[in-house]
Amino acid sequence: MEKTGWLSMTVVSVALIIAGYFVGNMHKNAIKYNRHVEVKGLSEREVEADLAVWPIQITLTGNDLKLLKTDIERQKAEVQQFFLEQGFNEDELSMGSTNIEDARAQMYGGNMENRQYRYVVKTEFTVRTSEIDKLQTALSESLELISKGVLIGSKNTWRPIEFIFTRLNEIKPSMIEEATMNAREVAEKFAMDSNSKVGKIKTARQGLFTITDRDQNSPHIKIVRVVSTIDYFLQD
Repeated sequence: MEKTGWLSMTVVSVALIIAGYFVGNMHKNAIKYNRHVEVKGLSEREVEADLAVWPIQITLTGNDLKLLKTDIERQKAEVQQFFLEQGFNEDELSMGSTNIEDARAQMYGGNMENRQYRYVVKTEFTVRTSEIDKLQTALSESLELISKGVLIGSKNTWRPIEFIFTRLNEIKPSMIEEATMNAREVAEKFAMDSNSKVGKIKTARQGLFTITDRDQNSPHIKIVRVVSTIDYFLQD
């Protein structure tokens, strides 16, 4: 009976030792595989806009609707002819809507006796082109319209011409690759400082691409930026 008891105790002891080994080993491996570092990789590109949109507004005032109609049609034709002479084609030019405001129809328009003109007519004209240089030249030459009695203004005073970069999909792959390489360089520097090596990627999150003006004075030059966040395993 005593022999059987000792045998049972021996078996239990061996089982506990083996179980302890596996538990300890699992804990050790868990710690090993839980070691990781989160880093961010940046990629930036300076690009030129490839599309420009200039929303123009022609405004006239007067008291005779018939005369205003004749004048607005003439000025719209003058503006269109100006851009055609600048080398634009008709597909790049589009006429917008015409709105007429009647000051007498305004319930809260102030004292009509102090207003010189009853009607305000606004019509829209848009230039949309991929030839940025040509549009900038036309902008500087647009003062010629003054000699013809035509005053034009941008519909958006805070941003007269909108410059757009449309080829983002062409540079996305290379920028993502660059951001990933940049992140790995940061991870390797961290690993070197901690006497470790960079392993495989644990998780990766691609940030949003942003497109901003390089500065206020050159809105036709854009900065494309993306930040990727990557977790790398660390190995001894």
